[in-house]
Amino acid sequence: MNNFLYEPWPWYVAGPLISLIMFALIIGGKTFGVSSNLRTICSACGAGKISGFFDFNWKAQTWNLVFIFGVLIGGYLANNFMTADDSITLASATVDKLNAIGISSENQSYVPREIFDLSNNDNLILSILLLSIGGFLVGFGTRYAGGCTSGHAITGLSQLQVGSLIAVIGFFIGGLIVTHFIYPFIF
Repeated sequence: MNNFLYEPWPWYVAGPLISLIMFALIIGGKTFGVSSNLRTICSACGAGKISGFFDFNWKAQTWNLVFIFGVLIGGYLANNFMTADDSITLASATVDKLNAIGISSENQSYVPREIFDLSNNDNLILSILLLSIGGFLVGFGTRYAGGCTSGHAITGLSQLQVGSLIAVIGFFIGGLIVTHFIYPFIF
């Protein structure tokens, strides 16, 4: 049983579990969303007095705040007590492309040191700039699109929302453009 917890779950287990959760939420009249919790937290802290956007019954979303708290605890426990190995295996063609743009820590962890390690003073300004711009764009895009990539792909598509289908297609196109045309110019 322990090995089952340490290994990635196969699609035929994880996929149906996600579907069952989404079905239960739809039947219960709930809309699952992680990015909407920022609005709920701001409303709970009194931001509704400043902006009408935050003026709503945030207590109705308490269940979602409990979910987010569980995600944080689960992520901490999984990372610190259930991760057997932090290295990953990539295709040799991917490794060659990463090496060509100056990323040589590709098999050592899930995030490349060259981009995300703020202790390296050579890349400190670039890293802070990339993380800040990326964070702003993700936050703005999430709010503008009415949800994040996972929210549209899981919740929106399970509710057969055409807007979510368009958003997911846009996310994939945007990801391909950044990967093939923007990253090579940055590095």
